Amino acid sequence: MAPSYWQQACSELARADPVLAGLVGRYAGVGLVSRGDPFVTLLRSIVGQQISVKAADSVWARFLAIFSNPTPVEVLGCPPEALRGCGLSARKVEYVIDLARHFASGQLDVGRWSAMSDEELVTELTTVRGIGVWTAEMFLIFNQLRPDVWPLDDLGLQRAMAIHYYGGERPPRRVLAAHGERWRPWRSVATWYLWRSLDPLPVEY
Repeated sequence: MAPSYWQQACSELARADPVLAGLVGRYAGVGLVSRGDPFVTLLRSIVGQQISVKAADSVWARFLAIFSNPTPVEVLGCPPEALRGCGLSARKVEYVIDLARHFASGQLDVGRWSAMSDEELVTELTTVRGIGVWTAEMFLIFNQLRPDVWPLDDLGLQRAMAIHYYGGERPPRRVLAAHGERWRPWRSVATWYLWRSLDPLPVEY
């Protein structure tokens, strides 16, 4: 089920921008859907870093052979060599363990997130080793369904903006930031439709 704000966001963006109006019309009936458990979502994002989708799926399948439904406590109780046996690099094993520690200790407390701003949540998430700003922003969009995230470092967004608004030239970061201001408070939704213009099939993060 799409977020409660989705239809309002689509209507307002379509009225304000002809490009987005076309994309909203083309991809009517689909939208953001939360990717489920926050710990598992972040865990899978670490597993998939800097490897192909096929390789990530293979590593994740081996991971699930050990943990059918991974929890922080279970991951912390697993020997590092068993995690390495799933196909994780030594560094990713460190990242996975650090993520589990953050959840198990309450440093990452899902119950507090609804009261936090996007910036505060990004700051909290990036205290985990292996989670950078881009990964945190993808989490805010795809797991937390935050409506106004504008991921300036995302290559897909940069490419779509170049194609639709800047004659094929990727705009400087400051220009991209300024352009996004016109779409507040629905920049996540604008981003989602711009991604669809490059790849009609929604990608999971």
